[in-house]
Amino acid sequence: MLPKKRLIIAMTGATGAVYGVRMLQVLQAQPEWETHLIISSAGVVNLKHEMAMKRAELMALADVCHGINDIAASISSGGFKTEGMIIAPCSMKTLAAVAHGFGDNLISRSADVVLKERRRLVMMPRETPLNLIHIRNMASVTEMGGIMFPPMPAFYSKTDSLTAMVNETVGRVLDMFGVNVEGLYTPWEGL
Repeated sequence: MLPKKRLIIAMTGATGAVYGVRMLQVLQAQPEWETHLIISSAGVVNLKHEMAMKRAELMALADVCHGINDIAASISSGGFKTEGMIIAPCSMKTLAAVAHGFGDNLISRSADVVLKERRRLVMMPRETPLNLIHIRNMASVTEMGGIMFPPMPAFYSKTDSLTAMVNETVGRVLDMFGVNVEGLYTPWEGL
């Protein structure tokens, strides 16, 4: 039996908890994937507010859960092999921490490890409007090899369902890691 592929899912206090939750739900149905979850304190508050979901319910969706301050966790080391990391949603605070290498918690430390090991880091920043420091921080992380993926709906699919819009975004992000996303969205094939 092949070892499972590992993917870190981090959730912060930005709006859009549904993206992290939906990713964990999709990955839970993929037996070849192992998820490692980190959620910030503000992320827990947002999870309760936006989804009426308790921390324990979220944790049940992940294979492994790590505390935000557990800097000695397995995922804080480059020797622990992962396919990469998704920060969904990503607050501007977390974006700034990653952009400036400020590994003050397990989310920013793990992102730093992913970048230094040249693994895939996808950040889903949630803020609008953007100020210049947000844009510069996004540029900085992009220059380091990270991928900025603001969760913006694609209207060409002509859906009027919030669930379908979330699934399309989640499907596109997970597809970047080679996760089987069949049925989540229909790739654009032209007119």
